[in-house]
Amino acid sequence: MKLKGAGLALAAMLLAGLAPLAAQERRAAATFDGAAALRHVERLVTIGPRAAGSAGGVRARQYIVDALRTAGVTVRVEPFDADTPHGRLPMANIVAVLPGRRPEVILIAGHYDTKWFREFKFVGANDGGSSAALLIELARRLRERPHEYTYWIAWFDGEEARESWTPLDSLYGSRRMAADLDKARRLPRAMIVADMIGDRDLGIRREAASTPWLTDMLWASATRLGYQASFLSDVLPVEDDHAPFLRVGVPAALLIDFDYPPWHTAEDTLDKVSARSLEIVGSVLLDALPAIEEALTRSPGARP
Repeated sequence: MKLKGAGLALAAMLLAGLAPLAAQERRAAATFDGAAALRHVERLVTIGPRAAGSAGGVRARQYIVDALRTAGVTVRVEPFDADTPHGRLPMANIVAVLPGRRPEVILIAGHYDTKWFREFKFVGANDGGSSAALLIELARRLRERPHEYTYWIAWFDGEEARESWTPLDSLYGSRRMAADLDKARRLPRAMIVADMIGDRDLGIRREAASTPWLTDMLWASATRLGYQASFLSDVLPVEDDHAPFLRVGVPAALLIDFDYPPWHTAEDTLDKVSARSLEIVGSVLLDALPAIEEALTRSPGARP
């Protein structure tokens, strides 16, 4: 991801109380196992560096696919080749499909690759590991409860730049998926991206370019659950895997804690990641999704 230069004003649209009783009941049943997610982080870190196009990346992909299949989740792998500063590299997105009563899709995503460094061994416990692990546990939990919309849970490959961040050297997997879905006219109704959400000192700021109503719903859930200390009110502009979807008109929001000193250093290790932080973010997502579904249903074919 890339920290952008200028902040944008966000509309204050608090939508607490939007969901009907059925949605509130689903919220009450929402639980997220942060300890289980942390175990996935541990296993991914054990693989070592997992840069796109590497043997470690292939092993990480197989681990995610195996974990989903063990949980009874339908999963597909979408391979593609990407032109990078290091040549043409094989990459692959992973997509778990959780059918709902409606075919329309809500996409929840993150990346599973780690940045490539020649100077040191980078295991990316938080940057790559935490998002991949969170999504595994989220897919398992969503499979266990009814939902109106179909969910796609996506693990993007190649989020990291191979060298320096540019429009062409970054976001390989999300750019590919957004372009393919736009061309096929199969864009999701909304998407949420999680990245670097395992930091022990969790402080997620509202991302400046994210769709305001979607961000408001996530922050309303955080407030309802008592997590205001981890979901902050100030704004930070960050370019990440939600950006290609915003560009094709999909409402999208990013959850990221960019205040993370070990970012892109050898110190991004397992001891920096917390089961509690993973539990907080997973619980907020599970709590917010019924209200997001209700908002989309009340505004068919338009933005809530």
